[in-house]
Amino acid sequence: MKSILKLFTAIFFFSVINVTLAADVPADAVAMVEKGLSYLNKNSKEGLIAEINNKNPEFIKGDIYLYVRSIDGIILAHPVNAKLVGKNMLELPDADGKLYRKDIVNLAKTKGKGWVDYRYNNPVSKEVENKSTYIVRTGDIILEAGIYKTK
Repeated sequence: MKSILKLFTAIFFFSVINVTLAADVPADAVAMVEKGLSYLNKNSKEGLIAEINNKNPEFIKGDIYLYVRSIDGIILAHPVNAKLVGKNMLELPDADGKLYRKDIVNLAKTKGKGWVDYRYNNPVSKEVENKSTYIVRTGDIILEAGIYKTK
């Protein structure tokens, strides 16, 4: 009986590790943004914004989700925190004082896409962790999806 319990404990332990590791895959953030771009191209900017704000599960995968910011910094769509929609928080820093939202807008304006790193409170772990967000500008909006780098 003890050996069966040890086996189940080991299986559970390694399953938890695998789930935790899977959440930190940069390709997942890129894929989420690309999914948003595809939806946008087939539908409309307004349609994408509505789907995200309606919490369409297509745009939420665990702790990776798609959100949309205008090129002037206003959050247009956010599936996890609706209170952010309509707000411009460019002047609010991360946990270390970095104005990462400004970095996102500047990257969108200059290169059109890329990654921005910062430190942010992870709602799952309740800890301030390193986070990296992939962004792509299309027209006057920025599509964004981020990952926590817990390692």
